[in-house]
Amino acid sequence: MVTIDQQAGQRGRNELAISKGWVQGVALVFIFGFFVMGVLAYRTYTASMPLPQEVVSQEGEVVFTGEEITNGQNIFLTRGLQQYGSIVGHGAYLGPDYTAEYLRLSSEHILERLEQAGVQDPQAATAEMQRTNRYDEDSGVLVLTPEQVSAFDAITEHYADFFGDPTTRHGLVPDKITDPEHIHDLTAFYAWTAWASAAERPGLDYSYTNNWPPEPRVNNQPTADILVWSGISLVALLAGLGILFAVYGRWSAKLGWKGNDTTSLRFLQPGEVGITKAQKSTAWFFLVVSILFLIQATVGASVEHYRVELEGFFGFDLAQIFPFNLARTWHVQLSLLWTAAAFLAAAIFLAPIISGREPKGQHYLSYGLLGALALVVVGMFGGTAISIYGPRWAEGSIFFSQQWEYLDLPRFFQILLVIGLFLWFLIIVRAIRSRLRTESKFNMPWLFAYAALAIPAFYAVGLLAMNTVHLTVAEFWRFWVVHLWVEDFLELFTTVMVAYLFVMLGVVRRKIAIQIIFLDVILYSAGGVIGTMHHLYFSGTPVEHMALGAVFSALEVIPLTFLTIEAWTFLQLGARQESRSSAPFPHRWAVMFLVAVGFWNFLGAGVFGFLVNLPIVSYYQIGTALTANHAHGAMMGVYGMMAVGLALFALRYIIPPQRWPDRLARLSFWSLNIGLAWMMFATLLPLGTMQLWASVNQGYYEARTLAYITQPGNVALEWMRMPGDVIFLLGGILPFIWITWLGVRHGVRATVTRMEPETLFVVESAEAHEDRTGRSGAVVASPVAPSAAGDDATSVPPSRYASDRRRDEGPGRPS
Repeated sequence: MVTIDQQAGQRGRNELAISKGWVQGVALVFIFGFFVMGVLAYRTYTASMPLPQEVVSQEGEVVFTGEEITNGQNIFLTRGLQQYGSIVGHGAYLGPDYTAEYLRLSSEHILERLEQAGVQDPQAATAEMQRTNRYDEDSGVLVLTPEQVSAFDAITEHYADFFGDPTTRHGLVPDKITDPEHIHDLTAFYAWTAWASAAERPGLDYSYTNNWPPEPRVNNQPTADILVWSGISLVALLAGLGILFAVYGRWSAKLGWKGNDTTSLRFLQPGEVGITKAQKSTAWFFLVVSILFLIQATVGASVEHYRVELEGFFGFDLAQIFPFNLARTWHVQLSLLWTAAAFLAAAIFLAPIISGREPKGQHYLSYGLLGALALVVVGMFGGTAISIYGPRWAEGSIFFSQQWEYLDLPRFFQILLVIGLFLWFLIIVRAIRSRLRTESKFNMPWLFAYAALAIPAFYAVGLLAMNTVHLTVAEFWRFWVVHLWVEDFLELFTTVMVAYLFVMLGVVRRKIAIQIIFLDVILYSAGGVIGTMHHLYFSGTPVEHMALGAVFSALEVIPLTFLTIEAWTFLQLGARQESRSSAPFPHRWAVMFLVAVGFWNFLGAGVFGFLVNLPIVSYYQIGTALTANHAHGAMMGVYGMMAVGLALFALRYIIPPQRWPDRLARLSFWSLNIGLAWMMFATLLPLGTMQLWASVNQGYYEARTLAYITQPGNVALEWMRMPGDVIFLLGGILPFIWITWLGVRHGVRATVTRMEPETLFVVESAEAHEDRTGRSGAVVASPVAPSAAGDDATSVPPSRYASDRRRDEGPGRPS
């Protein structure tokens, strides 16, 4: 017998299955996108709001130093305050935005001092004083007026009272920060960002933050750039959509999901498909994923409850042991960890099917990766809790110092996670390397490898956003993870996996799947790479970040529109093939979750994302409930639904057919989607709209205060979310946990190490085979049980369908 690898070697390397024009298109998009990002990175380092070496009074007395500003930034992060309030608009939404709050408090203090001094027009004098830039770039010294120095002293006392409060009435632990030096440095950090938000850039008539936040006391109002680039981004979106529909109308027969209508297949049913030991190990991954999902959603419910009852959780003073900022830290971090873990497990499940083999000991590596993931999760739980409580012995430790929002992991565990992701990539490559040797560098196995490599590579960029790095620079690199990693390269990875699933199920041909992958890469990356800058409109970057970010983030809606156009075709692929199959399609609910991904991608990421990304809208709403509305629709709606769908796909083959709970899968699907829609449309969207109106009409500072959030009407909206949360938790997550438990408790026996690549789930139907050969009976590409030789087990003869595929796509005849 000849092994699969030997057959592949005899056939030679499979040529590129599509035109080279697709490869050139992707190359051009990446070269252009990352060249522009390189220029913007240079501008971020050289033209961001300056960090003074010293801030002094007019008499030369040092008020605070650049080192103290950096130390205050570190305190702000390590004590979890970005998961309570925000700075320059970014962070959590219960506490204030500290940039806006300091600017308001200092302006009111200055106004009062000027009124007492008998200044004729104190309001105009206040605005002029705050907007005048007294920073000397050559010496690195910033000079404050006596009124500004007095304001700093008064606000320092204000924060000493606020963070030293012995109660939990703010949602924080009692006596949160009491060290006078820490309060001084923390206030210096806030004061610096507030100064940059009002002081005009040299030679320009707007501040370092493009006049954000809106504050009439210092004449902060939308700039011409904010208005003009909002209009241009709308025009870019309309033009892009027009081009999309024109192209789709002209080449619709060649673009998008097209079913494999030339071959009738029989779907192999669960129980007929053998699985490998590494594939079976993924059941443990999915069980851990489901438990983390439950914890994340439950903690999210407690985060929500703080907005209606600050000092009590149904009568219990929760903040004494579990303050708001700790709850939100866990909620945000777990949302990333459990979805990412599901993707890792799904890739491990697919890898042996792609290559047709599983290397020896692969399951041991899989379990080792699961152990590393558990260590990261435990480190996140413990490290962030200790950091937020702030014992002296933990200060400055890489094990216990919390970091930036979304990168809250203490640095040691962040590095460990990066290493773990790279090891996962090596595990995947180890499994498919025999297949990589036989394929063109741009065929599907290589695309799978590239997409897998992008996961650790772009998460690792977050290591540049250290606590002591300049705020604007750290924000630049942080959003490479928040936006580029999540909204571009995870999208790419999920597209590759979905395309591969449909190829393995025989629903689409490989050529169509590769075209879909390349098309999505072009569409997502054309807007998504440079569109990252829409997060940095008001973070102290020069105006080109806003101009490019606005236009290219508007273009991000285009691929989501394309997905919506294709959603019906996507939904019908399995049903169309099932109608010509002698066996039922076994993945109805996994595919339904993928359909839900398309729906939420368009609504949550597209519509609601575009709503908050327009510069003029973002100017008034950043850090409000509309941001949370977009985040929930995009994160849970896209990546959460995708994670559950991939888990159900794999578990369908791991769980014995007689134990598969189809009703629970249906219940989980509808409950998760209804619960998510409920929390968005009953609470987050109306609350965010009202908060946006209040920000425009009353003021941004007022709209972000606890006094506004706890108004009776807003509290009623918050309570309306509870039924959706109950449906989400009880009807959506608990059945999912039970399904994953069945995979661990009753998983089928792992029996194979070799199978025919990419044909594990389907065989050519008997009817089609009889029509083509004149003989009855299907030729089945069934898995092979391992021989005594273990990993040297021989393969079965390839099926007719597999040989047809090689004839169409093999050397000398790319399909």
